Amino acid sequence: MEIFIAVFFFAFSTTITPGPNNIMIMSSGVNYGVKSSLPHFLGICFGFPAMVLVVGMGFGSVLEQFPLLHQMIKIAGTLYLLWLAWVIGSQTPKAIEKGDRKPLTFWQAVLFQWVNGKAWVMATGAVAAFTTVAGSLWLEVIEITAAFLAVAFPCVGVWLVAGAGLRQLLTNHTAQRIFNVSMALLLVFSVLPVVFDIWTFYTD
Repeated sequence: MEIFIAVFFFAFSTTITPGPNNIMIMSSGVNYGVKSSLPHFLGICFGFPAMVLVVGMGFGSVLEQFPLLHQMIKIAGTLYLLWLAWVIGSQTPKAIEKGDRKPLTFWQAVLFQWVNGKAWVMATGAVAAFTTVAGSLWLEVIEITAAFLAVAFPCVGVWLVAGAGLRQLLTNHTAQRIFNVSMALLLVFSVLPVVFDIWTFYTD
């Protein structure tokens, strides 16, 4: 129980802080509202714990044996995040109103976890920190997964609701455009540590 409490607080602190998932769900809340963003929200809430489970059950060790594969995933994820930043920054209220732009679907949000640099850090960090040599690996991984599943709904939900609240304040197209550009820049800044890590891997 003590370990679960420690994992729970780790999961809460890492899930509620700014990162690609939270920035994107907040932006979705502003642009599309809560109801239309629910598939995206649920994709995050179920997708990341599923990723933790898979990483904990052995995929993480595969990446340790093949570091180049891990770097390729990071590069693909960084490029995808930068593309998403461009999409968010270039969104216009008129395009959204006409239905030219859509929020992420459930499966898009689930798959997004695998190219999300912060998600990789959280998943591998949690498994490394809270599994023990003497313990039962699968039980410990299930506990870690359960902790992330428990905190996902309130932590990510806060960002979605905050975005929906801002939607009521951003009543003109100029304000909404400024917000979208700001969120795009935050998303770019959120991937800079991953870019630095990739740069270090290839220059050391």
